[in-house]
Amino acid sequence: MTDLFEILQYEYSIRALIASSIVGMTCGILGCFVTLRRMALIGDALSHAVLPGVVIGFIFWGHDPLAIFIGAVVAGLFTAILITWIQRNSITKEDSSIGIVFTGMFALGIIGISWLTKKEGIHLDMKGFLFGNVLGVSNGDLWLTALIGIYVLICITLFFKYFFITTFDPVIAATMGVSVAVIHYFLMFLLSLSVVASLQSVGVILVVAMLIVPSSTAYLLTDKLKVMIIISAFLGLLSATSGLLIAILLEITPGPTMTVMAVLFFGAALLFSPKKGFLINSYRKLKKQFIIDHQDILKTIYYKIKAGGSVNRIAIVDYLNISLSKIKIHLLYLRRLRLINTTKDKIVLTEKGNHQAIKLVRAHRLWETYLATKMGLPAEELHEPAEKIEHLLPEEILEKVDQVLGHPQKDPHGQPIPKGDEGKEREK
Repeated sequence: MTDLFEILQYEYSIRALIASSIVGMTCGILGCFVTLRRMALIGDALSHAVLPGVVIGFIFWGHDPLAIFIGAVVAGLFTAILITWIQRNSITKEDSSIGIVFTGMFALGIIGISWLTKKEGIHLDMKGFLFGNVLGVSNGDLWLTALIGIYVLICITLFFKYFFITTFDPVIAATMGVSVAVIHYFLMFLLSLSVVASLQSVGVILVVAMLIVPSSTAYLLTDKLKVMIIISAFLGLLSATSGLLIAILLEITPGPTMTVMAVLFFGAALLFSPKKGFLINSYRKLKKQFIIDHQDILKTIYYKIKAGGSVNRIAIVDYLNISLSKIKIHLLYLRRLRLINTTKDKIVLTEKGNHQAIKLVRAHRLWETYLATKMGLPAEELHEPAEKIEHLLPEEILEKVDQVLGHPQKDPHGQPIPKGDEGKEREK
């Protein structure tokens, strides 16, 4: 850590830290629209396609950052226009047209760099363009990166409502007089700017990661666009700065390290996000299955009692094909809810449990009736879809189904359909 603090005293490391921070935030902000518009391939295409523009700018004006900036932006816009033209004037699929254009442009850029490096007195570091060289950021590069970051932030703030509506509903945007095409190309322009700003930090290969990964992480954490933009910008900043500091500490390449940090944050969100994380979704699925299983057990007990037989654990295992250990857990749960009473060899429903079981049986038989009369399913195919529906849809919908069916008395199998609370009220 002492070595790290010593290195951060140098001017080049301060420039690198500032440039990385700006790039992370800029890519994080724009990446939200790239992710929501499903334009990851477009971002990848632009990041590769700016390379010929860099070469052309270098040919005419040398190492001038402004020249390289202009060339890269023009190349990016040309790429966006060419992709759209191919999509509209051929039967080529969207992803194929993107792949054709960006690979062609990228190949031209590499050829150009290879040609230039053969000339005497000219040195272009291809590795730097591909993977970045943030520790080599000059004052000119830093100023250019800062200006691009400020410009992007201002544009997103001023035109946020246009980006918002064209992202979520372009049809309504068009009916309101908003030019979807203009906003699309303006976004391409801003993306080109951010790619140029990222060239020195992470290079053309990894810039797409800085555009996609922080925004994808933010998408797992919130459903609101403004909050998503803030989170994505923060994660981009955190990924870039932490990646740079780790790279300096371990003496490894900064660009890939920044990408790895962004991916690690995404992995953490993927697992632990309170709304969309893998763990919480797995818990919800298990909880839902647990409820379905105990409802099925309750119905089974009801059926067995109605059939005049005694109910025990083994009978339930045989009927539902659920393991005995699970049955024991569910029976304990049902007893705790005071839905059943158990003795050593017998299970009976309480009054509360009987009422609950009747509601479940009613739902199943009503849905079977609906599937038969309205959907035309044969009687032998009704059970499984009715089982799924009865556990998913609320009781309010079931009452509407009962009304639509005209309050039937029996299901397609000739079994009586128990009356609901509304039916009992009607009888009174």
